[in-house]
Amino acid sequence: MPAPPTEADVRDSLNRVNAMLTEANAPPVVTARVVRIARSINDTLPRLRNLGLGSQEGYSVVATATTYLPEAVTAYLRLPRDWADTRPIDGYKTSLMVLVEQLELLGSTMDKIADAANRADAQALIAHGMFLEAKFGHGADGGPQLTLGTP
Repeated sequence: MPAPPTEADVRDSLNRVNAMLTEANAPPVVTARVVRIARSINDTLPRLRNLGLGSQEGYSVVATATTYLPEAVTAYLRLPRDWADTRPIDGYKTSLMVLVEQLELLGSTMDKIADAANRADAQALIAHGMFLEAKFGHGADGGPQLTLGTP
């Protein structure tokens, strides 16, 4: 069984997707969305420890970077550009439109996970502040209230 991907593996995968887009001269509408997803993932990676590396959110971030995003982009780039961008394949939607929808979904999901990771950090800050207030908060006379003795 292979080892789970590391942060370096995740970043390498995002760099490969970016290189594919650059090499294929992908439309700006695609590149902009991939950049947004990559930024969100890169910002979230250091915080995944707070969510739990084995969490559903952690799995989703890693899978998006190493599987979902590369597969969506690769499938689109395999198609002839003119055909992909003009020929409807799903009702009125072209391959480009389908890809953009998929990238929007991945982007909004990564943003929600980043928010959850940041909220976990913010909650830790709030909890620490409550601890400090209880430990060193102001007494009835408005002066500092020190709790001496056992920590």
